[in-house]
Amino acid sequence: MLKRYGGQTVLFTKPVGIMAAASVVGPKEGEGPLGTQFDRVEKDPMFGAESWEKAESEFVKTAADVAVKKSGAVMDDFEYIIAGDLLNQSTGSIFGLRDTKRPYLGIFGACSAMGEGMSLGAMLVDGGFASKVLCLASSHFCSAEKQFRFPLEFGAQRPQTSTWTVTGAAAVALGSIASGPAVMGCTTGKMVDMGVKDAHNMGAAMAGAAADTIAAHFVDTGRSPDYYDAIITGDLGYVGQELLLQLMKKKGHDITHKHRDCGIEIFDKDTQDTHSGGSGCACSGVVFAAHFLEKIKRGDINKVLFVPTGALMSPTSVQQGESIPGIAHGVVIENV
Repeated sequence: MLKRYGGQTVLFTKPVGIMAAASVVGPKEGEGPLGTQFDRVEKDPMFGAESWEKAESEFVKTAADVAVKKSGAVMDDFEYIIAGDLLNQSTGSIFGLRDTKRPYLGIFGACSAMGEGMSLGAMLVDGGFASKVLCLASSHFCSAEKQFRFPLEFGAQRPQTSTWTVTGAAAVALGSIASGPAVMGCTTGKMVDMGVKDAHNMGAAMAGAAADTIAAHFVDTGRSPDYYDAIITGDLGYVGQELLLQLMKKKGHDITHKHRDCGIEIFDKDTQDTHSGGSGCACSGVVFAAHFLEKIKRGDINKVLFVPTGALMSPTSVQQGESIPGIAHGVVIENV
């Protein structure tokens, strides 16, 4: 039976259950509006490690362990682990998961990693290629600033369009369950280049991709914004949110009252000096795992289009004057 709808969407014949999810964050995230909802708030952003990058791997390892324990399974039960981060060659994920001894698929979707991982993991389960898949995404403010912008010691002033990379990691365990929150489909995004070259304005770089994926989902499925209780993007922030809402109206869809953004939810921009909001691979992951998934479990919201967003750049591409393509992957999550 063909499960593909339109050009970019897959809808599953059976629900792919979200067995459990874990969120592990740093101290700044713990001080934000969602601080009490995370599974673990690590007071030391170094996590006892000797470098920011090694600290990120510790966040990854911890999130994986917490999610597996919450799922009631053991690590050996998971046929695949899918993970992504922002570091060169995905070293945050690799060294955090190297001792799991499980089949590993490393992905790069920038800050859309959780959406990409959950999409691929759900397709593996729905296709009968796995019974359980663990999906992870991570980032670290200090390692990201060092790699993509300026070393912290440089003390560069951050413009108001900039976002604050979330320090943390999230893990989502997928499998077959009879009821509860489940992945019902996914819309894989296309790369959309808005011509933005400013590495301090990720919201503007990603908004076009988010609009493109959401609009494609509506076309492929025949649905409208009214089908969903919430349409949740990953880390557009305040700048990207405003652009997204404008772009969606031009495409004939008003999602103003449905839209939420994880980058807006995680920090208080006024008291925490985070400017346009939060970003990073962990941003959508930890906010979904700690906040929105719990709302789905309680029945506060029952149908969600979860759309993690990413800016597909590297230090080299920025230095060579390339523009920054955006990507966004939609995941349909419903209570069943």
